[in-house]
Amino acid sequence: MHRFATIVLVSAFCLMQSLATVAGEIETASAQPPWLPDNGDGTYANPVLYADYSDPDVVAADGRYYLTASSFNCVPGLPILESEDLVNWQIVNHALPRLDDEAFDAPQHGKGVWAPSIRFHDGWFYIYWGDPDRGIYMVRTQDPRGPWSAPTLVKKAHGNIDPCPLWDDDGRVYMVHAFAHSRAGVNSLLTVVELSPDGSKAIDKGWIVFDGHADHPTIEGPKFYKRNGYYYIFAPAGGVATGWQLVLRSRDVRGPYEVRKVLAQGETEINGPHQGGWVDAPDGSSWFLHFQDAGPYGRIVHLQPMRWVDDWPVMGEDPDGDGVGQPVAVLAKPATAKSVQACAPAVSDDFTGSQLGLQWQWHANPQGDWATLATRPGWLRMTAARQPVGFRNLWDAPYLLLQKFPAREFVASCSLDGRGLQVGETAGLLVMGQDYAYLGLHRSSDGLTIVRRTCRNAESGSGETTDAVVSAAAELLECRAEVAADAQCRFSYRVAKGEWQPLGPVFPAREGKWIGAKVGLFCQGTAGPVGHVDVDQFLIERMCSESAPAQVRN
Repeated sequence: MHRFATIVLVSAFCLMQSLATVAGEIETASAQPPWLPDNGDGTYANPVLYADYSDPDVVAADGRYYLTASSFNCVPGLPILESEDLVNWQIVNHALPRLDDEAFDAPQHGKGVWAPSIRFHDGWFYIYWGDPDRGIYMVRTQDPRGPWSAPTLVKKAHGNIDPCPLWDDDGRVYMVHAFAHSRAGVNSLLTVVELSPDGSKAIDKGWIVFDGHADHPTIEGPKFYKRNGYYYIFAPAGGVATGWQLVLRSRDVRGPYEVRKVLAQGETEINGPHQGGWVDAPDGSSWFLHFQDAGPYGRIVHLQPMRWVDDWPVMGEDPDGDGVGQPVAVLAKPATAKSVQACAPAVSDDFTGSQLGLQWQWHANPQGDWATLATRPGWLRMTAARQPVGFRNLWDAPYLLLQKFPAREFVASCSLDGRGLQVGETAGLLVMGQDYAYLGLHRSSDGLTIVRRTCRNAESGSGETTDAVVSAAAELLECRAEVAADAQCRFSYRVAKGEWQPLGPVFPAREGKWIGAKVGLFCQGTAGPVGHVDVDQFLIERMCSESAPAQVRN
């Protein structure tokens, strides 16, 4: 029933969009998100976030829910998402404006911010995360939408990851964490350490509370709770794409801990449902947010109902009654005191604000001259950044302005004004991952051309191949990337409101290093005078037979 309703809804939207195009109301039509989990009838469909919010954790405070996720090397980091019902989410902030090490001025793929936890205690919000090469950090604030504190190094260590604190009833503070084998030489172990009363520093060496080598390899991502006198550690095991969710419990924080599998794929198509956070709604119902590894789409987020049976949680639905749940596809939304408007995290950006939309991230700490909204109102000006020393391909480029894939199918489009590009400079619409492709403008000594290029196995240093080049009939170019099922991407362009022209072969997007594929913009040069490109109206819309392209403003 839900899938049929979705098809009808999308078809109706496409018709509305076509009518809006005729009427010149493209911006209104494009407001419909490419993925909306709220079915509008009191139910929701999983995933609630069809985007790469990897290793999610959630907390309830002041009548709202707040979620954060891994951000690795992407800047700003530690996204803060807010919801009133656990289904409809908006991105409202980042807790980490920059990564506090000059090493992150260059891309450090797969490094940086791993598996954070978010907690609310005594009027303060806390986020703890592990940097596998540096240690465990913490930031805090009293307002999730406001500034967060500078990072505090809680435990200096190599290979300590996935931390989560617990404020006990007697005022003592504990933290559970896992290990990264690539750094620590061990994994499949969980350790608890005691922290100082303010949670800012480890005060002992800790003790191992669980060894998963025998039955639950690669146990990691633990979350710490206390309920009815039991200490609980929720932790995934079995690997990212194929794993399951465990819960450990003990009457003593030091253990021993009993262990039970509480969520697995079962008879569903949701592979590896695990690693996330438990939260209670105001009506007392319990819920569990977790990820699913969806390849090029990244680790997308699902919401499962959770109930307690004999002080053990059961997640999702349990058709055979064995205590091991499986994911649900459609369910009634969590109860709320008032109606909640359907929404999804922002994706489009018309560049009319004073700052870039919160969906954007750079691949490293940005420099102030890479982009500005002040020079040409309503346009994003991107300066042609110099290629770094030893440049091989865009895998080495810190100046990529990107955002997550927001749905299984969508269309991304923008307009490029290439009049400011200098000889040797290139700007374009990019789909980025371990393979990448882009369509854009390149200025050579012979003039301006439209180029379509691809790079396979970028991490290994492969060069780009040029799939197609055509002469630019004008310096204003509309670019489009249509992302279809299985992340198959087709690039096209048009000038002067002409017909859309496909350029280059279909490109199968591929995930990055621990992150999903991304879509966005870049502008680069090699030497000589520094030029620029101006970008107008970056739109992401639902996939329809005819998408509504950006409107070009002179």
